Amino acid sequence: MSFRVSRRGAIAGAVAIATIGRAEAATPVLRLGDQKGGLEALLRAAAELEALPYRLEIAQFPAAAPLLEALNAGAIDIAWAGDAPTTFALANGIPAHIVSAHRSNGAGTALLVPPDSPVRTVADLKGRQIGTSRGSIGQALVIAALRANKLPQDAVRFAYLLPADAKAALESGSIDVWASWGVFVAQAVLVDHDRVVVDGSHGLLSGLGYLSALDTVIAGQRPLVHDLVGRAARAARWASANVDAYARYWSGLVGVSFEVARLSFTTAPALAVPIDARVVADQQGTADLYTGAGLIAHPVDVRDFFDTSFNDAVGV
Repeated sequence: MSFRVSRRGAIAGAVAIATIGRAEAATPVLRLGDQKGGLEALLRAAAELEALPYRLEIAQFPAAAPLLEALNAGAIDIAWAGDAPTTFALANGIPAHIVSAHRSNGAGTALLVPPDSPVRTVADLKGRQIGTSRGSIGQALVIAALRANKLPQDAVRFAYLLPADAKAALESGSIDVWASWGVFVAQAVLVDHDRVVVDGSHGLLSGLGYLSALDTVIAGQRPLVHDLVGRAARAARWASANVDAYARYWSGLVGVSFEVARLSFTTAPALAVPIDARVVADQQGTADLYTGAGLIAHPVDVRDFFDTSFNDAVGV
C-alpha cells in the first residue's frame, strides 16, 4: 500500500511542527541542582510540580560539593544545599546569592560508627580518621563537636569522600567514623545498625539549608526564582502536616524503606523561614567556624551572601 501527502498537507504539518518548536523554545527554563531525597522529592510529593508555568530541569548530585561546583560553572541556575557547603562555596567566589532558607533542628547530620566501635563520645574521636566531603555539613559537625569539647581540629584526620565511598570505607574499616546527613544517616542507623556518636542538634549546627541562585538568574529570571521559592515553602509545610504520606512517597522515589524515609524526615523536619537577623547571625557563625578551621582563607561578612527580596514568597 502506498500513501501520498498533498503539498498543502505537508506545508500544514511543517507549520504545526515549527509552531510547537517555537512554543517549546519560548518556554522559560529554570535548572535546579538537587541532592538525593532533597527538594525534588519534596516538590513532587506535595504536587508542587504540577502546572508549572516554566520548565524545571532537575539534576541530581551525590553531595553538595559537586552540586555547588556545577552552580559556579553555570551548569545549573539554582542549588539546594546545606549552610556549611553553601558558606564554603560563596566565600570562594561563586557569583550567586542565597534566596531562600529552610531550618531544621540540625539532628539530621551525625557522626556514625559501626555498632562494635570503641568510639562512644566526642573525646573518643582523638586520633581517628573521619570520612566526609570537604566543606560539607558533615565536616562542619566534626569541627563544631571538637570545638564544643575543647579539642583541637588536628585531633582527628579527615578522609575526603563522597557519601557512597565513605559508607564503603566505614564498612571496610578504612575509616573509623562517617560524618553524614539525611537519608544516609537514617539508613545507616536502621539498616546497618551504626551508632550515632553525636548529631548536630542542641546548637552544634544551625539546621539551615538554602536555595542559592546565580546572580544572572536572579536578574534575568526573577519570577521563576520567586515561584520556586514559594513552591518549596508550601511543600515543606505540606510535608510537615502529612508525615506518613510524604515518607511513603519519598521512600519509593529514593529507593529506601518507608521506615528509613520516615526516620530521615522526623529526625530533622525543616520549614521555610524568612531570611532575617537570626538566619544571618547563624550563617555568620558557620562562616566563622570554617574560617577558624582554615577552610576559608579570610574572614567574610555573610550579609553579602543574602538576597532578602524573595522573603515574601515564603508566605509565613
